[in-house]
Formats: sequence, C-alpha cells, structure tokens
Amino acid sequence: MNEEDVLRDKLRKIEALFAGAATPGERAAAGAAAERLREKLKLTELTEKPIEMKFSIPDPWARSLFLALSRRYGLRPYRHPRMHRQTVMLKGPRTFLEGVLWPQFQELSKELSRFLDDITRRVISEEVFGDTRDADEDAEPKRLGG
Repeated sequence: MNEEDVLRDKLRKIEALFAGAATPGERAAAGAAAERLREKLKLTELTEKPIEMKFSIPDPWARSLFLALSRRYGLRPYRHPRMHRQTVMLKGPRTFLEGVLWPQFQELSKELSRFLDDITRRVISEEVFGDTRDADEDAEPKRLGG
C-alpha cells in the first residue's frame, strides 16, 4: 500500500469513527458512514433550530477540505460581502457543527497536513538539497555603547 492509499484509509476510518460505526464492516464502509452522518444531521435539524456559524480557516488546503466536507453533508458554505476568503459561514444545528463537523474536520485536516508535510519535505530533500533542518539560531550581536 502506498502513502496515498494509507492516507485515504485513515480518512475513511476517521469518518467512520464520527459516524458512530460499531462493527468492523461498518467501519470499512465509508459511503455508509457519510450517509449515517447526513441522517444524523437531518434528525438534529428536526429538534434543534439552525444557527449561523462563522469559521476562520486561513490555510487554503484546510479550507478546501472544510468546504468539501460541509458540502458532503448537504450544508451550503458561504460568505457575506466583504468577508475575507478565509471566512466560511454555515447554517446548521450547533450540536452537529460543533460536535461532529468541526472535530471531524480537525482530525482529517491533521492527517492531510501530516501527509502534505511529509511529501513536501521528501521532495525538497531529494530534488533541492538533503539538509532540510530549520535555520540555526545565533546569539544577537553585542550593541555598541550598551
């Protein structure tokens, strides 16, 4: 299994976890997990009034993930005029947005960031230069007359 397949498997497992998959077979069925989460959202909408919630996601990769995840569950991300590009607005039940969508996004984003970081470091090391350590920290020069 290559690195991308491992990442895809982790992302499916994270979604299954948030969908409340109980059996190994359920955990393996990513499509079923997404459907269970959509059903959970519909049930929550019956008992809880939707609110407008603002999310600030400056990283473009993470924002793309958040937008796709929101749309996957039938939510419509939007911005008001003059809002920054990093701002994403959603309307939905607070318990779903805070208890399911946001934590799931954070877990998925962490895995995706780790994957992108690993690939970026490897490509830089192999194609630019092998030493990718952070810059050394030197003491500040002494001030004159101080």
